[in-house]
Amino acid sequence: MAAFSLSASYTIRCSSNRDNHQDPNVQKLNNIKINGRSGSQTDILNQKVGALSSSSSLTFVTKNEPVIAERTRQNIPTKKQLVDPFRQGLMIEGGVGYRQTVVVRSYEVGPDKTATLESILNLLQETALNHVWISGLLSDGFGATHGMMRNNLIWVVSRMQVQIDQYPIWGEIVEIDTWVGASGKNGMQRDWLIRSQATGHILARGTSTWVMMNRKTRRLSKMPEEVRDEISPWFIEKKAIKEDVIEKIVKLDDKAKYMNTNLKPKRSDLDMNHHVNNVKYVRWMLEAIPDAILESHQLSEITLEYRKECGSTDIVQSLCQPDEDGGLLNNGVNQDINHINLLNTLATEFIKNNGLMGSFEIGPLRYTHLLQTKGDSKSEEIVRGRTKWKKKLPFST
Repeated sequence: MAAFSLSASYTIRCSSNRDNHQDPNVQKLNNIKINGRSGSQTDILNQKVGALSSSSSLTFVTKNEPVIAERTRQNIPTKKQLVDPFRQGLMIEGGVGYRQTVVVRSYEVGPDKTATLESILNLLQETALNHVWISGLLSDGFGATHGMMRNNLIWVVSRMQVQIDQYPIWGEIVEIDTWVGASGKNGMQRDWLIRSQATGHILARGTSTWVMMNRKTRRLSKMPEEVRDEISPWFIEKKAIKEDVIEKIVKLDDKAKYMNTNLKPKRSDLDMNHHVNNVKYVRWMLEAIPDAILESHQLSEITLEYRKECGSTDIVQSLCQPDEDGGLLNNGVNQDINHINLLNTLATEFIKNNGLMGSFEIGPLRYTHLLQTKGDSKSEEIVRGRTKWKKKLPFST
């Protein structure tokens, strides 16, 4: 931090801790243990910044140093840490992977008390950012390293795949593991595992591919050597989802069976890179799925291929087409579901009548998706998607 000059303007903010010392409940809540040492949060933070412990604290904020003041408030580590007690995170995989423990909140679940897909994707994104945070590589960008910021680069996701075997429930404690690896010469792969802390079962898996974009020109960029030197020591050769051959997603046209038009981004949809966050795309996609499907089935897998960023002024169109081999016919949604249920029932009865064990289930249902900007002259692809759906299990409240 630059030294204060006599002419520098500053603000003094005073805060007293006397009320906290008088309240035994607050004192109890403030008692935490970090690295085997007990103490109050204030004491530990004061030790980290070299401040003196007292009943009142003075904070100097100069108008000429807004960036430094912001980083002080964020307390972004400048060196690698092994434990982050405030985010319930710690390093794993020999100190290069990251595990975070979270509790599923009430605002992260739907009517069936299970976490929504958007909540799961947001948790994946948050743990990825916290992994960079605890590594000491985070600059002031959206997951960007110091070398990336010097080269005006940001991360953009090019592909993501998530498989969900079982959805976390409200109040459940889950552990999310994440790690990174190389993807070609200029990309990075990030994987996740979501595990129930109570049972140890893997609830969901995720994998993604990231590339770099120039923040000013909005063009994809090669990975500079200084950035490669920063992140390559963190690479692990480990896969959360094994794919022998990556299946490309076909492009839909205006003849798609289901369509939502005139979708407009809201200001709340924009992220720190000033474009629509990739999690918001999923909401537009799923809104094109018929209600009858959403009531009887739950999403078990989603694959996304990103083509173009979406800005705040774009008008978006969401297209959705059931796959012909995914169990659906072309005679209406309700008839499709009734037809599938009838086939399942007949097949199950056949198995029982012939003295066989088990049951029969057609599926999963599969859909192809496309989000595109709708312009006067032409439409441009934003993201292609593919979803798989399995029948919901009975749920009791």
